[in-house]
Amino acid sequence: MSLTAGTRLLSPEEIAVRAGEQITQLRLPEPGVFAERELRLRQLAEGHAMRDYLLFCAELARCQHELLKSERSLALPTTEQIEAAANSGLPLLPGAGEQAWTREPAWREDLRSLMRLLAARVAAGPARDTALRLAEAEDAHLELQAERLLSGVMLGLDLGTAPLIAAGLQLYWVRLVSQVQARHGKDRVAPFGRIDDPTLCPCCGSRPTASITRLGADTTGTRYLSCSLCAAQWHYVRIKCTNCQSTKGISFRALQDVAEEGNGSAETAVVQAECCEECGHYLKIVHMERDNRVEPMADDLASLTLDLLVSDTGLQRRGVNLMLLFGDPDTAPPDPGGRS
Repeated sequence: MSLTAGTRLLSPEEIAVRAGEQITQLRLPEPGVFAERELRLRQLAEGHAMRDYLLFCAELARCQHELLKSERSLALPTTEQIEAAANSGLPLLPGAGEQAWTREPAWREDLRSLMRLLAARVAAGPARDTALRLAEAEDAHLELQAERLLSGVMLGLDLGTAPLIAAGLQLYWVRLVSQVQARHGKDRVAPFGRIDDPTLCPCCGSRPTASITRLGADTTGTRYLSCSLCAAQWHYVRIKCTNCQSTKGISFRALQDVAEEGNGSAETAVVQAECCEECGHYLKIVHMERDNRVEPMADDLASLTLDLLVSDTGLQRRGVNLMLLFGDPDTAPPDPGGRS
């Protein structure tokens, strides 16, 4: 049987669907999510131009992991709230917006513990001083900075402490998502499902940091978007813009020197930028089948050079990495939807 000029080859996902296989739609954060992030950051730090900052973020992830292991019960949504979110096509635990989930004081307590733990593990200097100062900050200051951070408002945001506050918020939301699933999953209630906007996290409504193609019995080659806040990963078809959802004008770019790094060519690079000509945005994609150690936040952070090269072409970054924010703190807030 020969292929005609008009024949279109099916993607692995389309083949799986037609064969009756079920693709996992949502992958919730595992207990070791921060430990895996720490390990990858340390691997990427070797010989890297951003070595010191990558190692600092690795230490921060280590502290997040240790605190995540401690017991802290949170107030969880009711079955009625779960059903209401599902019926309205909205995330259950949104970090921002009119229906944002009300943060408990527990997030500030964990943040302060996180800062003290971090300060005890980093050398004397500005980083330690900043952590200790943040540990003693007033509640009102922490809440205001958290609100700006979660809403994407750069005006008045302290970029020096933003990654540290973000680490506390990540810890809170990972803990929250895990506890919701643990409680309601036992009752066969699906607390997290599809929402109307497939480009946002179905758990907390946040934008992705990057996307990842995974390895596994039912996921090999399947693309997931990785949440910048709660670390959940949700299925999103490949070669489709994560900003405007167009399937036209999609191209992939990688660093020019990937061959020297042993990745063969730009087409086989571990980290690529998926670019959309339709809306002028891009999102990085990391490939687990090319390096099974990849971790979206860590690999996105370590490939800042790719951001600089792609942005020089006029494309705008769609992904959000709370460990390294782009923007001017003196400018007006961006479009909350992240689209233009």
